[in-house]
Amino acid sequence: MAHEIIMPKAGIDMTEGQIVKWLKKEGDSVSQGEIILEIMTDKTSMELEAEASGVLLKILRQDGETVPVTEIIGYIGEEGEEIAPKESADEEPVEEEEDTTEKTMTRLEDSYNVIVIGGGPAGYVAAIRAAQHGAKVAIVEKGEFGGTCLNLGCIPTKAYLKSGEIIEGMEMAASRGIIFESTSYKVDMPKVLQHKNTVVKKLTSGVEALLRSNKVDIFKGVAKINKNKDVVVDNSTVIKGDKIILAGGSKVSRINIPGIDNPNVLTSDDLLALDVLPETLAVIGGGVIGIEMAQAFEALGSKITVIEMMDRIIPSVDAEASELLTKLLKKKGVKIMTSTKITEIADKKGKVEVKTEGGESVVADKVLISIGRLPDMEGVGEVEFEMERGRIKVDKYMETSVKGVYAPGDVNAIKMLAHVAFRMGEVAADNAVKGNKRELKLHSAPSVVYTHPEVAMVGLTEEQAREKYDIRVGRFDFAANGRAMASGDNVGFVKVIADTKYGEILGIHIVGPAAAEIIQQASLLMEMEITVDEVIKTIYGHPTYSEALFEACADVLGEAVHIIKKQQK
Repeated sequence: MAHEIIMPKAGIDMTEGQIVKWLKKEGDSVSQGEIILEIMTDKTSMELEAEASGVLLKILRQDGETVPVTEIIGYIGEEGEEIAPKESADEEPVEEEEDTTEKTMTRLEDSYNVIVIGGGPAGYVAAIRAAQHGAKVAIVEKGEFGGTCLNLGCIPTKAYLKSGEIIEGMEMAASRGIIFESTSYKVDMPKVLQHKNTVVKKLTSGVEALLRSNKVDIFKGVAKINKNKDVVVDNSTVIKGDKIILAGGSKVSRINIPGIDNPNVLTSDDLLALDVLPETLAVIGGGVIGIEMAQAFEALGSKITVIEMMDRIIPSVDAEASELLTKLLKKKGVKIMTSTKITEIADKKGKVEVKTEGGESVVADKVLISIGRLPDMEGVGEVEFEMERGRIKVDKYMETSVKGVYAPGDVNAIKMLAHVAFRMGEVAADNAVKGNKRELKLHSAPSVVYTHPEVAMVGLTEEQAREKYDIRVGRFDFAANGRAMASGDNVGFVKVIADTKYGEILGIHIVGPAAAEIIQQASLLMEMEITVDEVIKTIYGHPTYSEALFEACADVLGEAVHIIKKQQK
């Protein structure tokens, strides 16, 4: 008799699990104790072993499906064995399907305390936060949970950038006395893509599991707000609620120039889905996304040209940081064209020619359009919000001009970063459930560019600070940091900008190893309003990259020990 494979109950509170991936297919032989599939519960991945030997006769529930505990998901038995279906007068799959369809076509009478539109960083965090407060919550998502960051942005690019780091590590191994018999390698782009997709799938599954564990009702489809302030899903299901959190996220921005519709002109979404590495890639836009993509694909083997309209790449970061990153990218072979305006994109024998105002053109296999993102207004529907430069205007409580509707995240375009969206989602949920009491504060929110070396900043740039304050600037190079020297990763610096009168930290800028981690310390210093004098009273561990932050603070006061003293003339 065939042996049933069931979704296990791995904890007292576990009610369902999601199948991440079957490691065997129907007809494959399996041995008792052999791992046959991966499942996700809450945000933990588990491996399920076969409880019997034989052949995997049938897979009933597929990858990505969420299944209640103890439900049968497959069968193991002898080759050719027929599976006897369980008899149950209550189970009629076709009727269940019809009932479900019938339900989605009717108006839902049960009212929710909070309805969230969008399952990105702002949306799913808002839904969970509201549920933690005891609210009855529904969330509507038209695609995959996790939003742009998880599916098409920060997480996928980091997977690619890590592959580039591995390649660079191999190339520098010889200088550290590690000699490979062969240093040749090739990039298997389909496998690179598969790895990225696996990482994304696990995280998106985890987000959905978190929502379910917090008893958030999930609806799939396009949601819009009607004139009665109800939420309508796919023009069929009407959901009523007391408060609405509109977290629709953002979409790729495009420029209106001749030839923009060329099939070889890609968005970042398209580029991250390629299973063939372009030999040459032109990147239009030298902002954060463009530069991260440029370095990721350069490391994998593409020849890169970056075209930026402004006078430097990543204009939002400190000028000195931008200058150093430009120098390092050029050293890697990346061509960077600044103060350059594009006039036309033309087909050139299967390739793409990007023409510029100065007459110089760039020919490449693929072109990436990376000029930023725009708020996605699809969820607005029939409601008229007060707008500001194409974004939904919100107050310090994340509430819109329409009372009871909040708009955290990229739809308000205040600061389009995933970690900022997390905080906005929390603030919106707190206020939607408990009344407008919590205000949004962003002065200590960091920004990071995940290049190699990483670039991170919090607070004001040196230029901005000089316009408002009398300042002192401290700087420490990683070239003098013991941990960086030992690691062979000693390019970059930490810059600290402080008010002269009180020593208050106004901004911190880092280019170098672990910048994305060290900037968290910097954010905490600014949030706690700690002065440079107080920082240098702290004992930092040695050897650590973080000592560079300590030394830069000390340099503000002229007390840095590990900086060569300049001789007075």
